[in-house]
Amino acid sequence: MPKISHLYFQTGIIFLIIGIGMGLQMAISGVHNVTGAHAHLNLLGWVTSALFGTYYALNPAKAAGRIPMIQYGVYTLGVAVMIVGLYFLLQGNLAFEPLVQIGPLVAFAGVLLFAYVVFAPAKTRVSASTAAAE
Repeated sequence: MPKISHLYFQTGIIFLIIGIGMGLQMAISGVHNVTGAHAHLNLLGWVTSALFGTYYALNPAKAAGRIPMIQYGVYTLGVAVMIVGLYFLLQGNLAFEPLVQIGPLVAFAGVLLFAYVVFAPAKTRVSASTAAAE
């Protein structure tokens, strides 16, 4: 499995554990004010990360290079910033609103980078024997 796939699954599991923790906290307390952060973290943090990781695992040629690692960093940072901001904003702390505005934009930039990876042709390495045969 490509390194980036493994990173996406590791990060996704961390996001899932935190998201389930939020859900448990809401269930135990009976206060469901952070439902939006919980849902976004599970969907963007776990599900989308797992889908990105799966894509890269199924397309190892697309997983190579700097762009996929940059895409991972940008997307993951955006989700983390957004969730922290949203969690505290939903608890009534308006000072975190800028994070809720910036985080999704950064995550979206990560999605656009992923779209670039998906639509760009895969780089193929030509071996010396293949080049000699041509």
